[in-house]
Amino acid sequence: MPTVIGYHDVKDKDHWLASKKRQEFFGTIGVTSIRTFVDPTNDTRVAVLMDVPDLEKLKAAMKSPAAAQAMAHDGVVPESLVVLVEAKP
Repeated sequence: MPTVIGYHDVKDKDHWLASKKRQEFFGTIGVTSIRTFVDPTNDTRVAVLMDVPDLEKLKAAMKSPAAAQAMAHDGVVPESLVVLVEAKP
């Protein structure tokens, strides 16, 4: 199961951290071990680290209206999203 990091900007770090939408959305596609991070020098930049059982399912889910709604609810700036996938040598 690959580990994925997604980082992006948010409008309100505290709202983003408190939101349950992230777990609700990613939980529907089997994502586990979701951990949140905040840039200590820029509190509008945040990240999630998570284990993703199916990368194709994640890619499709991220293009869905449900993803757009979850991001809007959480104050995510969608155009700032960068996704990194763990590289296995």
